[in-house]
Amino acid sequence: MINKKYLIVVGLAFSFGLTPVSGQILNKIKEKASKKAEQALDKKLGIGDDNSKNPNNPGGGPGSPGNQGNNPGNTTGGGLITTPPDVEQNIADAQSAYKSGSYGEARYAVQQAMLGVEMEIGDKVLKSLPESISGLNKDAAADQVTSTGYGWVGLTIKREYNNNNDKEFRVTVANNAMWMSALNMYMSGGGYAQTTGGEQNWKQTKLKGNRAIIEYDEYSGYKLSVPLGQSSLVVFEGVNFATETDMMKAAEAVDIEGIKKMLGEQ
Repeated sequence: MINKKYLIVVGLAFSFGLTPVSGQILNKIKEKASKKAEQALDKKLGIGDDNSKNPNNPGGGPGSPGNQGNNPGNTTGGGLITTPPDVEQNIADAQSAYKSGSYGEARYAVQQAMLGVEMEIGDKVLKSLPESISGLNKDAAADQVTSTGYGWVGLTIKREYNNNNDKEFRVTVANNAMWMSALNMYMSGGGYAQTTGGEQNWKQTKLKGNRAIIEYDEYSGYKLSVPLGQSSLVVFEGVNFATETDMMKAAEAVDIEGIKKMLGEQ
């Protein structure tokens, strides 16, 4: 169902000309225009830039008056509720806005629909992960799904496991071009698998039949990177794991093939 929604949203994105590049350019133009307008208004009101540039004034930014004079500081509040965009509603809004000629609104609705699809996928990936790994329990408060809403560019899913002491296992599923580029370089450079002097800091390996790179650092511990397809990868990080074997066993507890399927990488 999610893949079907994603295809619909991507189709709309192409129809409305929504691409990562055009979206970024549009955002930059909007930011510059907004900044210019704010500066002109401040100058007219005689406010100036002194307060906003003063590092001792925490209330210089828009929407943050800060604790000025006798105003009380905030000591309570539940924060904002995480509410993913309604995919179906945004698709309907995009179609309606497009038909009426409101192309800006149509582009915005398509982006929100794409964001909603990715948030749904991220939530399903988190639910598929084990409740505990190698005796470490998940830290539900640390679960995180982030997305730019530009069709897999910047989708990141994170889960942490720990024993409330000094041992930790982290799982990160991401669509990240920079990470993939570095990983592919390692994969193609098999001749560099052994470092000078015989000290093994990283090497190629396999996780459940998938090619991978495992690294070890004296301070940060183990790191296992596994490509999931053309654009996605999963990174496992283990702090204070006794051996490479223990690290690999922990990573094997994650359903790699299931994650591939949810991300559409199969």
